[in-house]
Amino acid sequence: MAEKYQSREERRKQHSSAKQKSKGKKQPKGIFKRILLILIALGIAGMLIGAGAFAFMVKDAPKLDEKALKDPISSKFLDKDGNAFTEVGLENREYVNYEDIPKLVENAFLATEDVRFYKHNGMDIIRLGGAVLANVTRGFGSEGASTITQQVVKNSFLNNEKTLSRKAQEAWLAFQLERKYTKEQIFEMYVNKIWMAQRSHGVLTASHIYFGKELDELELHEAALLAGMPQSPENYNPFKHPERAEKRRNIVLSLMNQHGFITKEEMEAAQLIPVESSLVKEEDRKQNDAPYDSFVDIVIEEVERKYPDLDISSDGLIIHTTLDTKAQDYVENMLNSNDVVQFPNEEFQAGITLLDTKTGEIRAIGGGRNLEVKRGFNYAVDSRRQAGSTIKPIIDYGPAIEYLKWGTYYTLDDKPYTYSNGKAINNWDRKHMGQMSLREALARSRNIPALQTLQAVGLDKAKEFTNKLGIPIEEVYESSSIGTVNVSPLQMAGAYSAFGNNGFYTEPHAITEIEMRDGTKINTTPESEAVMQDYTAFMISDVLKSVVKDSFGTGKRANVSNLHLAGKTGTSNYSSEEKEKWQIQNGGVPDIWFAGYTTNYTAAIWTGYKDRSSSIAPGDQGIAQLLFKNLMSHVSQGIETPDFTMPKSVEKIAIEKGTMPAKLASDFTPKDQIIYEYAVKGHAPKEISDAYEKLDLPGNLAGTFDELANEILLTWEYPEERTDVQFEVIASLDDGADQSLQILSEKGIKVANPVPGGIYRFKVIAISGELRSDPATVTVEIPLPDFDDDEFGDGEPMDDYPDDTDENEQPGNNENPPGNGQGNGQGNGNGNGNSQGNGNPPGNVDDPDTDENPEGSNG
Repeated sequence: MAEKYQSREERRKQHSSAKQKSKGKKQPKGIFKRILLILIALGIAGMLIGAGAFAFMVKDAPKLDEKALKDPISSKFLDKDGNAFTEVGLENREYVNYEDIPKLVENAFLATEDVRFYKHNGMDIIRLGGAVLANVTRGFGSEGASTITQQVVKNSFLNNEKTLSRKAQEAWLAFQLERKYTKEQIFEMYVNKIWMAQRSHGVLTASHIYFGKELDELELHEAALLAGMPQSPENYNPFKHPERAEKRRNIVLSLMNQHGFITKEEMEAAQLIPVESSLVKEEDRKQNDAPYDSFVDIVIEEVERKYPDLDISSDGLIIHTTLDTKAQDYVENMLNSNDVVQFPNEEFQAGITLLDTKTGEIRAIGGGRNLEVKRGFNYAVDSRRQAGSTIKPIIDYGPAIEYLKWGTYYTLDDKPYTYSNGKAINNWDRKHMGQMSLREALARSRNIPALQTLQAVGLDKAKEFTNKLGIPIEEVYESSSIGTVNVSPLQMAGAYSAFGNNGFYTEPHAITEIEMRDGTKINTTPESEAVMQDYTAFMISDVLKSVVKDSFGTGKRANVSNLHLAGKTGTSNYSSEEKEKWQIQNGGVPDIWFAGYTTNYTAAIWTGYKDRSSSIAPGDQGIAQLLFKNLMSHVSQGIETPDFTMPKSVEKIAIEKGTMPAKLASDFTPKDQIIYEYAVKGHAPKEISDAYEKLDLPGNLAGTFDELANEILLTWEYPEERTDVQFEVIASLDDGADQSLQILSEKGIKVANPVPGGIYRFKVIAISGELRSDPATVTVEIPLPDFDDDEFGDGEPMDDYPDDTDENEQPGNNENPPGNGQGNGQGNGNGNGNSQGNGNPPGNVDDPDTDENPEGSNG
């Protein structure tokens, strides 16, 4: 019974446990249902909220306007004073109907822009999903998902801000557009609206401009190039950037193959064709008839580079630029005529950039001479030519002052020298000038001191300094010290303006503000950056003033009188191989530069030929300086141009010439041996030069008249340890002119036969080599003789000086006392009072150690 009972109890417990487990299993199902219901409710609420938000965002969306769909709205360009000077967007547009668009062209655009164009209703959900993922992982706006329909809407009605509101409006309008128009009509709108660079709209216009062909004449590689351009028209402009255009074209060809429009063999064959092979020849391209084309070129590129979502050609923008139309007119006249400068031929080229020194605003651009191609090569911006010596303030001397705190006096040695690898370096004249200051080395444009300076600074520091000035260089070499860096006039002007602006660099820019159609404004002015100390900027500026103003400067032809101006010349050279290959004439060079500035304007000018194989003849190598001189003179008329102000971090010091290392001038340094230079405060030389230190003056100088011997005796003292010293004796009579009597080693001298009644002033100066002491002085007065009025008893008064002479005397002149100033004891006693026949003062000069009455001394 007990066992049965236990079994029933066990069965009951087991049954109870099973029921509890069964209840536990049913409980999660209830929670899941609740969560699902909550999610559904949240989803519905989210949809309602989203729909409400979407409705709110699209409520202000513009209406579909058929005219706006077909005609892009041009953008206005205003100069610095707010005056409109051109419009961009309506210059070139040829319309093509859908039925005239070849399938090859359509496929190229579909593969590139919207391969599912004929399958969606304005929004591509698959493409949108990929873009959403990219925006979540890389930030909002990092990748777009716009269909061709959306691009038509955006280019016609909306601005290019990447905001949720704008995207919502774009989607809403795209949906409406798809309902109102067919796919073919929308595609037609698209290919006629797109911006294709060269101030042109639409694929047909682009085909005419770039290939000179109708659409049905285009080959595969040409259609692919055009299809790749709308993403970034200026960057993929084949006239200006054929390498970029070719890379983009090859991507389009690969997309066409990927989506089944062409075979792999067709893709590879087309990719092998050089882009330039079928472009319209340069001489046949459309002539330039647009105002200020070189400047407009920069504006368009700047907008596209900084604001890639804006479309100048169709967005109806108002672009506030920095253009000074008067300066631009002058630049264009200067380059395209011989009114200002005489050019050697039509092929000679020049690139000019004029900036506002303080703001970095581009005032004028000289893109080249005799430009005939619309939006062609711009020598002020697109060219990269060796800078020559214009790079020296940037890569050598600027860093030396900035990091090593060298002063303008720092002494360098222009001597035979080599690069670190042992290769010799030469100056332009293959001569060496020895020790010179930093100022003179830069103003004379000596190469060897420049290399020494770069080596002292270090390549890394030089690179850091140069990059901060807007000249991007990946590597600095020792040869960079003398100008092997490739730059454009725009970059060079930007760098030099920082020196003129107390060390602040502002990126050169052509636009200050962009105004959208809806009134939204974008301030586009870049921030200024302190890229160097004010002492560096000031000292480089002061040294560069020597380039144009000092006799040894290389840029004197660029100087403008009465204008505080700093600048630097630059010349590149040919290698021996290039000279031989191109048969370069003697003295010919490929590039001549001049870059300079005032406190108001900065200009950089390059001159040369399109190809390095053509050289600038020696007689034409001053054109860059003349262009600079005339431009600066023109823009500076009627305005005040302050000088560069010395900052508190700088002190002016007197340096003795020829000291290495530099030493301060002493109180005894001759004026013609002193140069005034600048030092970073606290870093001036401490040592004073002793090269011109004065000797101690002779001590205890005494002069007495010995009436019996009729002579003056001078004596003095001098330290016995100075055995290298001699003494110059100088005398004057009765405030007459000084006369050097004798230079001797003894410390005394006799002067015989002085003039009775005369007042003698003697100077004794210690001399040792080039050193001289101050003079020790003494005055000796000679008494008149005491004669009786009637000494001969003849009743007649005595003359002061009787005509009678004794047997040892020579006849004298009653007007002049006897004696001479010779110190050799050979007095002639002729009574004319002259030394060596006409000397002054009278009297024989005797060494006190000789006989009291030397032979030939007479009274």
